Amino acid sequence: ELTETQAAQQKAMLMRLARVEGQIRGIQAMIKRGEPCEAIAQQFSASRSALDKAYRMMLTCLIEEVLLEPGQDPAETIEQMRKIFIKYT
Repeated sequence: ELTETQAAQQKAMLMRLARVEGQIRGIQAMIKRGEPCEAIAQQFSASRSALDKAYRMMLTCLIEEVLLEPGQDPAETIEQMRKIFIKYT
C-alpha cells in the first residue's frame, strides 16, 4: 500500500513521463512532415531534458528508500548509496 506521499510522487512521475511521450510523438510527426532539422533538434533537446529530470526524480526516490530503511547499519547504507551512484549515474 502506497503512502499519500508515495502516491503523489507516483502520479507526478506518470504525468511527467506522459509529457515526454507526447514530446516524442511530436518529434516523430515533425520528421514525417519534413520539418527543418534545427526545429527537430530543439524538440529532441527539450525531450532529453525532460526525461533526464524524470530520471533524477526516480533516483531521488531510490535514494530516499535506501536512507529511510529502518534499522540499517550506516556502513550498509553508505555501500548501497555507492552502488546506486556507480550503477545509475
